Amino acid sequence: MTLDRRLMAEWLGTFSLLATVVGSGIMAERLADGNVAVALLGNTIPTGAMLVVLITIFGPISGAHFNPAVTLCFALRREIIARDAGLYVGAQVFGGIAGVLAAHVMFEHSLIDPSTTARTGIGQWAGEFVATFGLIGTILACLEARPQAAPMVVGLYITAAYWFTSSTSFANPAVTIARGFSNTFAGIAPTDVAAFIVVQLIATLLATGFFRWLLEDPKDG
Repeated sequence: MTLDRRLMAEWLGTFSLLATVVGSGIMAERLADGNVAVALLGNTIPTGAMLVVLITIFGPISGAHFNPAVTLCFALRREIIARDAGLYVGAQVFGGIAGVLAAHVMFEHSLIDPSTTARTGIGQWAGEFVATFGLIGTILACLEARPQAAPMVVGLYITAAYWFTSSTSFANPAVTIARGFSNTFAGIAPTDVAAFIVVQLIATLLATGFFRWLLEDPKDG
């Protein structure tokens, strides 16, 4: 695929992901009548389902990263060149922000409304580390064992990670930045974004190295 088509796939995929995350969060919160567990469930299921759809349809075009952490992983593995990786990240970030704005328009929310939801502290950062390390490991191990199952496996991982991590599993710098623009159920205060991204990138570096060792063919060692 040509680079322009790959970038459009990354932009549109991340746009759709964030429109789903924020839109379903708004809908879930409105319908849950104050029950946070029900609202989280209403946010989780659409997000996991949409990931299956997006990875299935855009995987053959761009690899369906939709996540600077995933792009960094593949750049470290030399499966995408540095220039293209940088362009991927730009498409992901701007696509994610556009997806948030689209959700705001659909639900008649203020177009740009920075979040006031504090997500900080050791517990939240540990949750993001676990979520991101696990996501990168899930992708790499699945591509090694059963590549055709990647859409379903990644969607299921994120569905589970919403519930077993303290941070509800952002695990994605583009998602983290975009959710800072939304003072809704899925939001994160802009002041907390940088720390989340630092933890996500550290987890990506460690997971990439660890799973390179774990999945290495002994004959190549």
